[in-house]
Amino acid sequence: MQKRKQLRLKNYNYSQSGMYFVTICTYQKKCFFGKVINDEVKLNLAGNIIDR
Repeated sequence: MQKRKQLRLKNYNYSQSGMYFVTICTYQKKCFFGKVINDEVKLNLAGNIIDR
């Protein structure tokens, strides 16, 4: 089994308040949260819930 790369920063307190970037990978690159139309993201209901 291949060892996974450690992505967390050493000596960083992840329990503190702050902004975080989250990447969500979906099966077969399915657009679960909306569509891209004319280079703009149009959120669906699930996308709007996450946006809030």
